[in-house]
Amino acid sequence: MYAIIETGGKQYRAEPQVILQVESLPGDVGSIVEFDAVRLLQTDQAPLVGSPIIPQAVVKGEIVRHARTRSIRVFKKKRRKGYRRTKGHRQGFTQVRITEIIAPA
Repeated sequence: MYAIIETGGKQYRAEPQVILQVESLPGDVGSIVEFDAVRLLQTDQAPLVGSPIIPQAVVKGEIVRHARTRSIRVFKKKRRKGYRRTKGHRQGFTQVRITEIIAPA
């Protein structure tokens, strides 16, 4: 059984006991989060496809850790003008262990 969920403007495939790296979520390490924007739910029978989401379908997970990605370099330049700017960026993320997928009755 798996589900396609949406969080942070992106879609992820969620399966029980799998760790997902999603955009930063509020909450402490060890707290439970619920994703109710379930787009697709694959059960033992036929898949359920939402339009756009499946009502009463919930994916529950536990926050494993908060961290930041590796640094990327942002560089701007205008040729022949002596204009150069360098900046770095590190995006925050949250790792979530999927614990349960609840299908609608």
